[in-house]
This record gives sequence, C-alpha cells and structure tokens, in this order.
Amino acid sequence: MKICHLTSVHPADDIRIFVKECRSLALAGHDVYLVAPNTENKIIDNVKVVGITSASGNRYKRMVDAAKSVYRAAIEIDAEVYHFHDPELMVIGLLLKRKGKKVIYDVHEDVPEQVLSKQWIPKPLRKNISVSVRRMEKFAAAKFDAVVTATPTITKRFKTYNANTVTVHNFPILQELIENSPRADRNRRKDNSFLYIGGITELRGIKEMVLAIEFLNGRGDEGKLVLAGKFAPPALEQEMKQKDGWQHVDHKGWLGRSEVKDVLSQSTAGLVLIRPEPRYMVSYPIKLFEYMAAGIPSIASNFPLWEDFVIGNKCGLCVDPLDAEAIANAMKWLMDHPEEARQMGENGRKAVIEKYNWEKESQELVALYERLAGAGNRSLIWSESDEGMDFKSRSVKTVGNRNNQTL
Repeated sequence: MKICHLTSVHPADDIRIFVKECRSLALAGHDVYLVAPNTENKIIDNVKVVGITSASGNRYKRMVDAAKSVYRAAIEIDAEVYHFHDPELMVIGLLLKRKGKKVIYDVHEDVPEQVLSKQWIPKPLRKNISVSVRRMEKFAAAKFDAVVTATPTITKRFKTYNANTVTVHNFPILQELIENSPRADRNRRKDNSFLYIGGITELRGIKEMVLAIEFLNGRGDEGKLVLAGKFAPPALEQEMKQKDGWQHVDHKGWLGRSEVKDVLSQSTAGLVLIRPEPRYMVSYPIKLFEYMAAGIPSIASNFPLWEDFVIGNKCGLCVDPLDAEAIANAMKWLMDHPEEARQMGENGRKAVIEKYNWEKESQELVALYERLAGAGNRSLIWSESDEGMDFKSRSVKTVGNRNNQTL
C-alpha cells in the first residue's frame, strides 16, 4: 500500500516514527512517505521524507499553521493509508477520512493526563483542556480505521472508543544496542559513571540526580553523573551549574545513536528517575529498555509497573525518585558489588532479546496494515457541525533535493 505518516511536531529522524515504524513498513514492501516539519525532501532507507515549514514564534499559531501544511502535503501525496502521530492532527485525520482514506491515530502518550502537567498551559485552564482533549479523542478515534498505542494502559482506554486498537510498544531495536563482543569486554567499565539519556527536566529527576552524585562523592566515593540530552528550559541548566554536585557531572549534550551506544558501553548503570506523576507511573520508559539492551543495570523509580520490569527481571534497583540519598545508596551498592551489577546487566540484556524488542513489536504493526489492506474503510458519519472543518488545498513546495541521504 501507499502509506503516509504525518507529524507536525516530531523531527524527521524520530526514533519511533521514522527509525522503527516507517522503516519497518518499507522493509515489509509498502510505499512509505513521512511528512515532518523543518526538514528537506529526501529518501532514506526507501522512506520518502517530505518537509513542511513550522516556524511561527507563537505556539498556537505554529500548531495551526503546521497542521494546515501537513494537510496540504498529505493531499498532494494521495496515499491509501494515513498514520498520524500528534493529537493536534486529529482534525486532519477526520478530513482525510472524509475523503475516503484509511486513517490510523498513533497515541504515544496519555494526552489528557499530559495536559495536566504542561507548564506552558496556564494552570487554571489545564483541567478543562484535558477534558476537552479526552472528548475529542473519543469522538475522533471512533471514526478512524485503527488506533496504535505505546502502552497497554492507553490501549485499555482507546479500546472503549475503537475496537481496532493495538499496542505497539516502543521497545529498542534489538541489533542497535546489543553488542556481539565477549561477555568480559561487554561488561568492562572505565569508571564509576551513572548515565542518564533523554530530555533533561525537573520532572525527569535532574535535581535529585545532581544531589545524589553530590552525596556519593561527599562520602569519599568517586562517581560521575553523565548526562546525554538537552535541558528544558535552558535556564534549568544554569541553575544546576550552581549546585555543588555539578563538579561531578559530565554533560555531553545531545548524542547521535552511535554515540549513545558508545557512552552506554562505558557506564556502570543507567538512571531513569522520573518523578511520580500519574502519566509517568504507567508509561514504558524507552531509556530503561535501552539500558537493558546495552547490558547495564538500571536505577529506576519505584513505580509498581517499573518494578515489574526491573525487579521482575532482576536487572537493577528501584528507589524513591524524590530521595536523593536513596539514589546515592543505590549507586554505592552497584559500585561495591560489581559481580552482582554485571549479572543484572546480563539479565536485562537477556530479557530484551527474549521479550522487549522492536523486532517483535514490528510484527504487530505490519499485521495491522495487512488487515487494513483487506478491509474496507470504516464508515464516517458527518454532522452539520463537522462541515466547518476544512482547509483549502494547495500544492506542496519542494525544498532541498531527493537524493539518498543518511540521517
């Protein structure tokens, strides 16, 4: 089939959208397009990337303008199936359904819960916006041909809206982080370094991690906190640099996938210490599974679901993410018990090979498309109030070139 993935927010090289889903569908023989913001037109791994411009300084205007640009590009491509990844594109999905297209909504996170902690939304408005988003998802999802979600918790909710809802976990690509070197080399660590990969925010535990590394070194133990990611907001970085623990921090900034693999191979353990927000407590943190795939133990938040992964697979330690001293104690234990830490890393690696990998998840995604290929469109009944949802279609401007490139 001719398939078009749509995003107005995520970059063209997004791991879930491009690296995993688009590439897997192209490998399965489909003709795959990806419409994404602020990128050149190019072909990578048989995926045709089409860039749209999203540059307005005003957040709300940028969302509306980007959605319109995505719609124009989608119409120009004229695919059989459209697979969109952002809640702000639900209206676009409905418009495409109106034109007789098959449409899939890919739900990465529980958006109504996410809205409740969005700092850029005025606090008095968050509850009403959350309720409105939930109602919109219920209305729209019922009309789409399928819904793909990243976790079973989200699937449970969307199943009540659309029976054709499937879970496609965001697990790591098996061959990307798994090393083929002998066990001794695979578990060689250069120093006592504790790694965090991802966006660096207060909710994701940066304050507790910096304080924990201060506690660890204050006791006379030499340890280092390695950060691979960008601070948000930027002012948070300056705040952290004023802390005593910062002298024990190595901030590497954003790293490419090969660089991530290298820094994982040099780490004692990986950290995933998100604060106990409701939406995080039922999420599947991709970085946890990346640590497991790389064969290093994890120190993770003691959420019940996460304990099932970490304690259940004997691949790390779980602590209160708000207790910096408990985090420091976990670091110290792994430093003092290298053989147990090595075994935890091996256990995590084994679990990823057997259960938590993209190769298995991609089968579910490809199977969904096979079912859609043999099914008719879901009926879509439009009320008079729906008639206003329309944009004027214009041709897509081509930027850059269409030569093969590598991200």
